[in-house]
Amino acid sequence: MPGTDLPLLMDAAREAGQIATRFFRRGHQSWDKPGGAGPVTEADLAVNKMLEETLPAARPDYGWLSEESEDSSDRLNKSHVFILDPIDGTRSFTEGSRTWAHSFAVARDGIITAAVIYLPLRDLMYCAAAGHGATLNGEQISASQTQMLDLAEILSARPNMDGRHWKEGQPPGFRRSYRPSLAYRLALVAQGRFDGMLTLRRSWEWDIAAGDLILREAGGGCTDRNGAPLRFNNPSAQVDGVVAGGIAVQQQLTGALKPVT
Repeated sequence: MPGTDLPLLMDAAREAGQIATRFFRRGHQSWDKPGGAGPVTEADLAVNKMLEETLPAARPDYGWLSEESEDSSDRLNKSHVFILDPIDGTRSFTEGSRTWAHSFAVARDGIITAAVIYLPLRDLMYCAAAGHGATLNGEQISASQTQMLDLAEILSARPNMDGRHWKEGQPPGFRRSYRPSLAYRLALVAQGRFDGMLTLRRSWEWDIAAGDLILREAGGGCTDRNGAPLRFNNPSAQVDGVVAGGIAVQQQLTGALKPVT
């Protein structure tokens, strides 16, 4: 249940933060994953090992999906599934930036019910449980109330601005900003510091699962690039992009994008 899963995720996030911070401060080995899948470090694997040892022991009936674990179709037969990114923003971690996060969630029948995004070096813990709102360090947070897309500031990588993605052949006149961690981008929108975010390429579930719930519980909207609600524990472990924001901005973003079939 969400009420019991959230404290479990929060405890795991704090322990993950302690492990990762030790590696961050003393130095660590890193290498590239096969197939251009990005970097991985000793810290990613150490955090994942801790998660594998603690979370299944606490919830033996739950399935498992982690960026740093070999995937198994067994999770597809589970009602509840852990969806975990031991370190989101590994490239930032290796470069010495503080903008990386632990992103942990539980899905029930494809819907996220408990979520934590934790940035230990910034002392930021975003949390949500279904039906109970979203918090930052224990204080309630709310998504932006900006009503006009032209007045909005949107977190987005530059390739999303290509005119081929937009009905009018160019993006609307919003201001664009960027943060390297996808989980952190969603959390910042939930906090109301930015009006929206979008990523138009297929996105791994572990990057966005926690942020989906935190943003929705903060009163925002979060869908795929075609405006459909996000569903998790898919066989591919991916969703078709993410468009998120305060309700008005999120709806205008999806309305401005070309639908993809």
